[in-house]
Amino acid sequence: MLLEQRRAPGLTKTELARAQAGAIRLKLLKIGAVVLRDTRRVKLLLRSTDPYRIIFAQACDALGSG
Repeated sequence: MLLEQRRAPGLTKTELARAQAGAIRLKLLKIGAVVLRDTRRVKLLLRSTDPYRIIFAQACDALGSG
């Protein structure tokens, strides 16, 4: 339900704009990343070979700007 509601603003103009929640979860939430935490920030280091890293970055930017 949460993924369905967040799909509209975060994934427009991407190939996952019309994807089902299971596909979004599989491709964007189950990624391998190193998490670096600071007092004010959380930084994710994604693999350079991850095919969905650009879409993940676009979705994070869209959700963070609102």
